[in-house]
Amino acid sequence: QVQLVESGGGLVQAGGSLRLSCTASGRTFSSLTMGWFRQDPEKGRLFVAAISGSGISTHAADFVKGRFTLSRDNAKNTLYLQMNSLKPDDTAVYYCAARPASTGSVYSMSEYIYWGQGTQVTVSS
Repeated sequence: QVQLVESGGGLVQAGGSLRLSCTASGRTFSSLTMGWFRQDPEKGRLFVAAISGSGISTHAADFVKGRFTLSRDNAKNTLYLQMNSLKPDDTAVYYCAARPASTGSVYSMSEYIYWGQGTQVTVSS
């Protein structure tokens, strides 16, 4: 069992930055592929970014490329999402997710076994 706790959400003006953190416990962190998803009221839960257990491989949705950076610190069991140039459209609840390394798609929500409780990000115009 893996427990995930997100933090770092809040209210920010358009163009501003936030850094989300996700701390994991219960399993060797470096064995987990980690991802961020966000809840869109109309489109459901959307893939944002993912990172391999080693941190070498990352993937990001087109709508965040060039603005969001995903990283992890395996010594601290923590995943980070640095969000810059935020837009009102980025407003959502952001969820941290984890799964054991596998060949399944990192983009698919159904591939992730463990989920955090979510953290609200609100970007004002």
